[in-house]
Amino acid sequence: MSLVSLKTELRQELKLTPQLLQSMEVLQMNAQELLEYLNRVTEENPVLEQEDSADLRHSYEELRQKASWLDGGVYGATFTHEEGAYPERGAVDRETESLSAFLCDQLDRKRLPKPLLALSKYMAELVDEDGYLAAEDLEGLEELKIPQALISQALETLQSLDPPGVGAGSLSECLLLQLARQEHVSPAVMDITARFLPELGKKHYGPICRELGLTVEEVQAAEKVIASLDPHPGRAFQPAEPTVYVRPDVFIVELDGELKAVLNEYYLPRISVSDYYTRLLRESDEKETREYLRQKMQQAKWLLNSLERRGGTLHRCAEAILETQRPFFSGQTTALAPMSLSTLADTLELHPSTISRAVRGKYLQCRQGTYPLQYFFSRAVTQQGPSRQAVKQKLLTLLSGEDPCHPLSDQRLCRLLAEDGMEVARRTVAKYRIELGVGSSTARKRRT
Repeated sequence: MSLVSLKTELRQELKLTPQLLQSMEVLQMNAQELLEYLNRVTEENPVLEQEDSADLRHSYEELRQKASWLDGGVYGATFTHEEGAYPERGAVDRETESLSAFLCDQLDRKRLPKPLLALSKYMAELVDEDGYLAAEDLEGLEELKIPQALISQALETLQSLDPPGVGAGSLSECLLLQLARQEHVSPAVMDITARFLPELGKKHYGPICRELGLTVEEVQAAEKVIASLDPHPGRAFQPAEPTVYVRPDVFIVELDGELKAVLNEYYLPRISVSDYYTRLLRESDEKETREYLRQKMQQAKWLLNSLERRGGTLHRCAEAILETQRPFFSGQTTALAPMSLSTLADTLELHPSTISRAVRGKYLQCRQGTYPLQYFFSRAVTQQGPSRQAVKQKLLTLLSGEDPCHPLSDQRLCRLLAEDGMEVARRTVAKYRIELGVGSSTARKRRT
């Protein structure tokens, strides 16, 4: 019996050619990445020539004059999805800005005995990022056979430093250290801070009033004083998110009385194929030279085609975003209209993955500010309803204006939204409220 058989099978495959891969890669690049890529490929491919066009700079200056707020240069922003490979030139060493370094600098300025100075510095290094000193660390010092009197003196020294509250072992102690430096602090504030922070956080004023013999108004006045304190005194010294330099990819500007989407290509060099190498390819008698130049010429044409496709796709996406979100860009509203990648793909007759690559990691600058392109994609809550962003914004408006003694329930918020033309289920209101970091009506209620 033969084990060999023939079988006919119909199968669809997508083969990613080098040209297609390059096109996808270029489409996904943002403005800054594209500039770096062009600089790199022109160095690697002698057939490509890079021309710094004065005409483009002149066109950009004309555009800036028509839109005075426009700035197409690179600017700093803390977008955490990107990272800088090298530290910024001229930037201060973050290590010298740390809390422990700040504390040790203060200790060096004090005329302390060497044992006390050494122990105080050691304790300053143990302080955590919020400015607290853990009880386990103090217990560890005792296990080192360090005299308790010296430990207490070093702790007192540490807690006398700035920022106020540093070196505390608990939230209550941290706030009490800050209050101790203030003048005319009432005993009620000190007592509540020392004994009733959990009750105060839940706005359970009754037990506090009964225990301390205070009125609700006196407790609320103390609450305002305590709320003005810093529960995390060390956080001001934490390294900020690294500054990432972002160059807008798209401008929305008003030209001749009409809003238009303009690609920010003014800083990019013009890329062209060298006439010299084109001539050399035709005239050279050396086979290896011709083969090398033919290969490089093909790569150059692929690149130019990829750049043209990128520009065309990105511009079409920007125009579609402008058309859908025109009320936002014209200043008529701060809410976005519903728009998804799939609906935009249908409108432009492109694949959703193409749209995704075109907008990913890119930024749009308009009069209202600079936004990631993906910001403008906000799904509708219901099929014909408003966008999620619009509902959340309205919720914030309603919550900011509520009576703290009678906060709005989710059901009441649902009815108020419906009165404004936003038909949303109560569970959806609860979900968006939680996403906004707002507690329930019970948690928000101010008890009297």
